[in-house]
Amino acid sequence: MIKGSNVALSTLSDSVSSVIVSLGWASPTGEGDADVSVLLLGGQGKVRSDADFYFYNNAVAADGSVQLLGKAPTGEGSEDRIVFDLTAIPPDVERVVVAASRYEGARFGELDDLRVTLADGTGDGLLRFAIDDAGSVSAFIFGELYRRGEEWKFRAVGQGYDNGLAGLATDFGVDIDDDASGEDGQPDDEAEDVARPATVTEEEQQPRPAEPESAPVATADPVPSAPLEAVPAPRRSEEDAQPKKTAARPRTAKKKVTLPKVVKKSLAENDSWREARLFPVSALKSDRDRETRATSVLLSVMAQVPEFGRRLTAAFGAPAGRMETFTEVSLPHGDTPRRPDGVIRVERAGKLWTALVETKTNGNALKPEQVQAYADIAARRGYEAVITLSNDVALEGSPLVDVKIDGRRKHKVALWHLSWAEVAHQAQMLLRHEGVGNAAHAWLLQELLHYLQHENSGCHGFQNMGAAWVPVRRGIDDETLCQGDPRLLEVVESWERLIRQVCLGLGGELGHKVLPVQRAKRGADPGARRADMADRLCADGRLHAELRIEGTPGVLAITADLRTGKLRTSFDIPAPEQGYPLTWSKRLIRRLAEAPADLHVETLVEGEAGGPRGTLERLRPEPADMLPKNGAQITGFRLSLFKGMGNSRGKTESGFIRSVDDAVQRFHASVVTALDRSAPRPTPSAERAAAT
Repeated sequence: MIKGSNVALSTLSDSVSSVIVSLGWASPTGEGDADVSVLLLGGQGKVRSDADFYFYNNAVAADGSVQLLGKAPTGEGSEDRIVFDLTAIPPDVERVVVAASRYEGARFGELDDLRVTLADGTGDGLLRFAIDDAGSVSAFIFGELYRRGEEWKFRAVGQGYDNGLAGLATDFGVDIDDDASGEDGQPDDEAEDVARPATVTEEEQQPRPAEPESAPVATADPVPSAPLEAVPAPRRSEEDAQPKKTAARPRTAKKKVTLPKVVKKSLAENDSWREARLFPVSALKSDRDRETRATSVLLSVMAQVPEFGRRLTAAFGAPAGRMETFTEVSLPHGDTPRRPDGVIRVERAGKLWTALVETKTNGNALKPEQVQAYADIAARRGYEAVITLSNDVALEGSPLVDVKIDGRRKHKVALWHLSWAEVAHQAQMLLRHEGVGNAAHAWLLQELLHYLQHENSGCHGFQNMGAAWVPVRRGIDDETLCQGDPRLLEVVESWERLIRQVCLGLGGELGHKVLPVQRAKRGADPGARRADMADRLCADGRLHAELRIEGTPGVLAITADLRTGKLRTSFDIPAPEQGYPLTWSKRLIRRLAEAPADLHVETLVEGEAGGPRGTLERLRPEPADMLPKNGAQITGFRLSLFKGMGNSRGKTESGFIRSVDDAVQRFHASVVTALDRSAPRPTPSAERAAAT
């Protein structure tokens, strides 16, 4: 689509009762992010109440009409997704505005590849709107869903605001309460005065005719409609003007994380006493036992801890409602009934959403014919989805199981995959960082996490680099591999799965988003990127990846050199804009006081391959050794740790997977965390000045 164009959803799909809207962007530096928001607007172009404003502090509508699902990794960085149940949106809502905002002085013009995509409830893509002229704005309207009679349409808006989320929300009638300051550090009363679109022209503020009902599909409107107009706020009566104590105003300041209470000291006499567990693992003897127990444990906790169940199912299009889960359900299929490992049902407003669950543990692979049979059953019975669950991690644009649903069937069945690593990650985020509803829910999640992490559960995530790993290593060592060898691509895909799992594990421990970085210059097609990486693996024998950790100024890079058997983890620090190089060197050495002595420090020099380098142990007494002898301009410093990589393809102590995970964990804990602890903290006045 192009800016200003609109399209009727009915022309894109036979039945669009729900849609998934995804907002995406890429950062050329590997840094930067934004948060999505949604506003439901009535006939006056304003929210009916503050409850119609959905964002990170208010992510789900009580009626299930709006669900903010959070971020998912993509080739270029991440995508923020929202599910709309169009049948549940109240009839007096005429438009649904989909926007995003940045914070701490960041602007959308600093991001690349801004886009919005629409998919139906099964995940099939419907449309895409790319934006290349965002400009220096801190909030941005990507598009809007709006009614025309009984029909829903989508308009590509592309409208910027220069005063952040608070300003955008205020302009649509939301009463913001962020103590004394708004999103950009301005007082709230000042934010109201300037809460106007940044890119509205005089011409765009003129009244415009109503859109004809017979507007063609994907046509360009002469001018975008109401979101660009300066609609005056309706006059309120004296009674309405009085403050209402029962209505809490939304806060655009992010909520603080609620951590669970510290565990009390054990009453056990000694370490040999084992605490009684809700989900024991000692009796598990076979793969079938592990699959049955793991399915029952997970589904029961999902049903009893609503916030956890919703975290796992919202991304699959499930509505917000009462959830019940079942195991070992018998369903007719030809002459022999089928027994899926589990069934998830969600009820909302008398309607049922149903998903069949097929589970594998202990590294066992999913069987395409089995998943196809469940997809056939689901289609025949009118169920919405089939969810597969295993230790494997899905790749972007490459499903785990090659199952093709018969396109001639009227009812679509969505096929989704979930890894045990993702389940553990979501449990960690809720239990250790975001908090849950009550102590009983926290205890259930703790028991689930203990079960998943036990060595006998079989739910250990990605744990095998595949059959091609050893032949590729040997071929690189004796230089007998050729470009185009399919085994190279197998290793690259396994590497990508491993990196995605490392991100999940580190993110769960930190409570921050950790996403794999794919540079936009390498292309948007996942298959082409992997083929290029396979060619580079053949040429130089290295696997490379970058991780973006929320709250850190750069990216953590990891390189596996299959020729030397070494793993390198590194982090680049830009040079300060002011001061003297010797002062920079001394300050960096002080900040690394608790870092490992074998940390390598390299000075990055403008226009040259590299500057002076040495271990931290050698540089501590002589920081001046970090300065280039020829006086070249210093652009930054690279911090690196090296360790031997595991050889075997599995997840044993000597395996490659364990060595990569340990290398990333060690580098973050001993280097990145040390830098963060020693970084100077700005004063509140300095933060406010930087924001404005």
